[in-house]
Amino acid sequence: MSVTVEEIIRPMTEKDLEAVLALEACGHVSPWSEAMFREELANPVARIDLLWRGSDLAGFLCAWRVSDELSILSVVTAPLMRRTGVARRLLMQALERNGRSGMVRALLEVRSSNCGAIALYASLGFRQVSRRRGYYQDGEDALVMELRYQHCASSGC
Repeated sequence: MSVTVEEIIRPMTEKDLEAVLALEACGHVSPWSEAMFREELANPVARIDLLWRGSDLAGFLCAWRVSDELSILSVVTAPLMRRTGVARRLLMQALERNGRSGMVRALLEVRSSNCGAIALYASLGFRQVSRRRGYYQDGEDALVMELRYQHCASSGC
């Protein structure tokens, strides 16, 4: 018999900082600092969504919503929970929430070598729109990917 673990996505609070910093440290070559996360928490256009599976922080997504555009700054999944749908759930929740409020497009940058992430973003409708040569500290290129929303306000649906 399998045990079902409760899954919840909710906004980050300052109380979550220690858990987020620990996950960030194992998710990036150049992790964000505590000060950077505190700045995001204080930023009125920023939102950090956390996905919890039971008492475990499975992942998080940080994005800025400015006018009708969503900029996805970071998507991190706990190493033991990769390839279990964490990033997809976080992305879908953010895209759906912002799409309902009139977002026109979403943008993100991804390492050109991160084939798994690129495939995930493409499966959600993102398309590469440009390349930033030498974007990362180690000299790797970033692909800029965009998702354009089609709203049906003009057709009355």
